[in-house]
Amino acid sequence: MSTKIDSIEIAGFKSIAKDRPLHLTLGDVNILLGPNGAGKSNIISFFRMLNFMMSGTLQNFIATNGTNQAFLHFGAKVTPSIDATIRLRGSKDIDVYSFMLTPAAGGRLILNKEEIVWQRQGENKPIKKELVSNFLESGLVNSNDSTGVVLRTILSRCKAFQFHDSSMGGPLRQASLVAGAQYLQSEGNNLGAFLYFLKNNYEQAYRRIVSYVKMVMPQFGDFYLEPVNNYVSLNWTDSSANDYVFTSDQFSDGTIRFIALATLLLQPAKTMPSVIIVDEPELGLHPFAIDQLAEMIKDASLHSQVIIATQSPMLIDSFEPGDITVIDQDRNTNSTVAHRLDAEQLKHWLEDYTVSELWVKNVIGGLPL
Repeated sequence: MSTKIDSIEIAGFKSIAKDRPLHLTLGDVNILLGPNGAGKSNIISFFRMLNFMMSGTLQNFIATNGTNQAFLHFGAKVTPSIDATIRLRGSKDIDVYSFMLTPAAGGRLILNKEEIVWQRQGENKPIKKELVSNFLESGLVNSNDSTGVVLRTILSRCKAFQFHDSSMGGPLRQASLVAGAQYLQSEGNNLGAFLYFLKNNYEQAYRRIVSYVKMVMPQFGDFYLEPVNNYVSLNWTDSSANDYVFTSDQFSDGTIRFIALATLLLQPAKTMPSVIIVDEPELGLHPFAIDQLAEMIKDASLHSQVIIATQSPMLIDSFEPGDITVIDQDRNTNSTVAHRLDAEQLKHWLEDYTVSELWVKNVIGGLPL
C-alpha cells in the first residue's frame, strides 16, 4: 500500500478532551495497550464513525449510538466541538483531511468545517481546499478532487472489527447469504459466506486459513461450505476418515473467534481493508492461539495497517516496543492520553525485562492506578 495513514489527531471526542488532543502516530503494526476505561475503545469508535462518514451515513451512526452528548467530551456544555486531523503519507506527497463536528438540534452532530490539504514532499507550499457539504454528511463523499478521491478511498476502507459475540445465537455461527460476501463484515455476520467466496476465488488464502485453524484445533479437517437456498452455514469436518459433518455450534467459543480472526488477517491483499482495527482479539484464546494471532497480525501488516487494542501481556511481548502505544487516563483532566514506546529509552530495562513485565511494574504506564 503506497499511501498510508501517518498520524491522527482527535480532540473533544468521548474521553478525549478538547484542550488536550490525542495524537497517534501510526505504523504498519499498532498495538494500543491500556486498562479498562482508559479510552482504547473510544479510539476504535472514532474509526467506526469515520467509516460511516465516508459512506455518507454519519447521521445514522450518531442516531444509533446515542445523541451528540454521548460523543462530546463531558457533553456540549463542556465541549463545543469535535475536531480531527488525519494525515496520510505517500511516496511523493502528503494528504491531510480535517473536520469539525458541532452539536445541533435533535441530538445531531453536523459538519461545521471540512478541509483537505495536498503537499508534495520537500515543498513548503501546501494546497488547501475547503469542502462544501450539506452539513449533515461529509463533502468528501462526493468530492471529485484528486486528493479527495485518494483520501475517501483509503478512509472508507478503514474497518473496525469485533468478534466477541460467540454465543450460539451470535453472528459468527449464523448462516449467511452467498451474494454480497466479497468482504468480511465487522462482527463476522457473513463468516461462512466469505470463506466460501475465498475458497472459490482465492484458494491459496483459503488453504492458509485452514492450516492455521488446524494448528489451534488439531482435530479440524476442513470447512464444509455448501450453499442451501443461497445461504452458507459454517459447517466442518474433522481430520478423521469419517464423513460426518459438524455444525458451527460444535466449535468452542475460542475456536470460532480464532476462525474469524484468521479469516480477517489471512485474507488476500485484494480483499483486505486499508486499515484493520480489532478490539481485544485475544479474548477466549488459548496461549498457543495467541502466538498464532501475533503471527497473523504481522502477516496482515504486509498489506494493511493493523491497529489492535489489547490487555494481553503475551500478545504485546510478540511485538517490538515501537509498535506499542500506551493509552492512559489522565486523572487531573479526566481525559485519554497516549504515548508510543521508545525502545532506545527503554533499552536498559529491556536487558532484564520483557515489555509486559515493565507494564506490570508500571514502568511504561497503562495500569489502572
